[in-house]
Amino acid sequence: MTPRTSVSARSFIIGSLATALTLTACGNSTQPQSASPTVSVSASATATPSSTPTAVYRPADAKGKAENVPVPVLPEAAKANSKEGVEAFARYWFQALSYAYETGDTSIVDRISGPDCVFCTGLKDTINLAWADGKWIAGGTLQTPSVSAKFVPGAESQQATVQVVHQPVTIHKPDGTLYQEPTKGSNRASQMVITFDANGWTAIDLGLIR
Repeated sequence: MTPRTSVSARSFIIGSLATALTLTACGNSTQPQSASPTVSVSASATATPSSTPTAVYRPADAKGKAENVPVPVLPEAAKANSKEGVEAFARYWFQALSYAYETGDTSIVDRISGPDCVFCTGLKDTINLAWADGKWIAGGTLQTPSVSAKFVPGAESQQATVQVVHQPVTIHKPDGTLYQEPTKGSNRASQMVITFDANGWTAIDLGLIR
């Protein structure tokens, strides 16, 4: 990870079902028997329209940009002012960063990062530059196998130590050729500082643990 610069289509067909109910009336032995008309009750069949097929995710490569990348969703746990909330938010932040690498959309990272988070800003600027002028990134996704928070009730800010596994980054020009030599992947620990207010958690500082 660059230092501080590092959520099926089914068809249901209902067949028709017909039922017949026959009623017969019987007279006495001296009068002829008469049968009442057969009454048929049927349920009309109605086919349920097929649902729209789920868009298939395709990672980026030399042939084109990633497609149908799932947008990260803030989990309920990340809304709590607690140790679990700190850890869930830290994971979500890096999911948003991973999404930015794959799509060039840094809006989520921007929304959940404070203006004074220098490393956060550096990461956003790096991604925006890599996606400028028709270029795109292949790779660069992030995973956070381990997140551990130090939660102090009532403190102005909280800290989380995050293991970040960053896949190699390859930047392609509009014609698919390499813009520069690929950046190697990494497996590093980062320290995130976040603060909580009426709008939830915000990342205010981020750095690598050396």
